[in-house]
Amino acid sequence: MAGFTFELNEDQKQIRDWLHGFASEVMRPAAAEWDEREETPWPVIQEAAKAGIYSLDFYAQQYFDPTGLGLPMAMEELFWGDAGLALSIVGTGLAAVGVLTNGTEEQIGTWIPQMYGDAHDVKVAAFCSSEPDAGSDVAAMRTRARYDETKDEWVLNGTKTWVTNGGIAQVHVVVAVIDPEAGSKGHASFVIPPGTPGLAQGQKFHKHGIRASHTAEVVLDDVRIPGHCLLGGKERLDERLARTRELATTPDSRVRNAAMATFEASRPVVGAMAVGTARAAYEIALDYAKIRQQFGRPIIDNQGIAFQLADMRTGIDAARLLVWRASWMAASGKPFTSAEGSMAKLYASEAAQRVTAQAIQILGGNGFTREYPVERMHRDAAIYTIFEGTSEIQRLVIARALAGVPIR
Repeated sequence: MAGFTFELNEDQKQIRDWLHGFASEVMRPAAAEWDEREETPWPVIQEAAKAGIYSLDFYAQQYFDPTGLGLPMAMEELFWGDAGLALSIVGTGLAAVGVLTNGTEEQIGTWIPQMYGDAHDVKVAAFCSSEPDAGSDVAAMRTRARYDETKDEWVLNGTKTWVTNGGIAQVHVVVAVIDPEAGSKGHASFVIPPGTPGLAQGQKFHKHGIRASHTAEVVLDDVRIPGHCLLGGKERLDERLARTRELATTPDSRVRNAAMATFEASRPVVGAMAVGTARAAYEIALDYAKIRQQFGRPIIDNQGIAFQLADMRTGIDAARLLVWRASWMAASGKPFTSAEGSMAKLYASEAAQRVTAQAIQILGGNGFTREYPVERMHRDAAIYTIFEGTSEIQRLVIARALAGVPIR
């Protein structure tokens, strides 16, 4: 078990500096264009693949970093570059985590490499959980999966929404209901192979922020997939459903939910994304405050501006520490007894909204224009308090953990 430290090791520092260079030289110059175009930035993803950033090997290296700090450190640097472009680069990771947390070794080895493609022919993947009537309330999910025993096939029907890379993905990982009576514990995850009939992209969403990242509905109409596409396998599923039925009247049932398992693993990572966006806005505001003069002196000499910058930096550092603590705990196998993952995501996401808003205020009229990137960063920051669990849901999770009430 790695001891917790605030100091990155030499390898981590080299990776951080390498990612920072890519974010500065490749992402930032392209950010405004792709935000305006609202299209998947395939050239940027391909550059990331050529550099070795968009690859299974890179994310596996960071994911399995024994300190737990590799992945949040990488996310902070990429999202410092630009949130929309970064989400296009890392969006496949959520589907990969869905397979890693729920799949067998064979499934992991089969599907995750197909999600990325290679530097000459990049692919993306999508994790499909939210639905029009089931966002925070995963128990209200309506997408159904029925097992056709005669053909050893699963048949999926339903509509997923707010799907990053939805419809354009090589591989879709879909959470569906197997046993409606079991609530959220009657769900399972499935891999939809490329070219499977019945899967189609629905509405593409035009968003307030992260506009370079493709977000759309995914429609499943009698989608038939082989039995081996059930993540974890049918035997494990049957055992889990049997335990669920046995413990149906037990308040502290700990039977695992497929979607929640994925989100639990990814929430500190979302916090790191928020830290990156906040840090970017803070640095721009700090530099601006040093050179912008009013009444014959730099505005940073004014206490009203200086105190804002002090609060911004304090919030960013506090958010990073919460993210690192949760990431280290996860890597060390320490349970989130007080919902530390949700704490990290909650605080960092709200800090990003505050800091980007303060950056606009410090830049004044310039901050409100698209000539300066803080306007885009503020729009991008809004998503962190919404996706992968809203701030309200994070507070609910934390409160239930403190009260000793099961999180369902």
